[in-house]
Amino acid sequence: MLVDFKELPDTSRIWIYQSNRSFTSAELDEIRQSLDTFIKDWTAHGNELKAGYEIKYNRFIVLALDQELNSATGCSIDASVHFIQNLEKQYNVDLLDKMNVSYKQGEYVAYKALKDFKKMAKNKSVSKNTIVFNNLVTNKHEYMHHWEVPAEDSWHGRFI
Repeated sequence: MLVDFKELPDTSRIWIYQSNRSFTSAELDEIRQSLDTFIKDWTAHGNELKAGYEIKYNRFIVLALDQELNSATGCSIDASVHFIQNLEKQYNVDLLDKMNVSYKQGEYVAYKALKDFKKMAKNKSVSKNTIVFNNLVTNKHEYMHHWEVPAEDSWHGRFI
């Protein structure tokens, strides 16, 4: 069951998939249509799932699931990962590689391999105040309040 992301409770489970590049307007339209279709049909052992999504900065796909109605199961999570893998192939992007870091440079969102981010921290090219995206948040409340934070307030801080 597809619902507006804003209507989902703060306890909703969150998965964040960051792209290694920004999507074009045409790609975003197609991705939104694909997400709409996927979520409308998304189930856990035949039970519909109440879910929504948003796409931030033209590169982060944020999938949210209200687990009060029905919880995700191994099979339903596998289905969502398979869906994301298909998007990777279709648009030639990386969405599942967790060894990369996205951070802000002014209004621009930069994307670097973790090893390069560590080098930048060592060289003081990024600081404890650099805004990073903490894709390890697990629910909507954390996403809304602790996703886009200074590096010192995230796991990224250990490199600064």
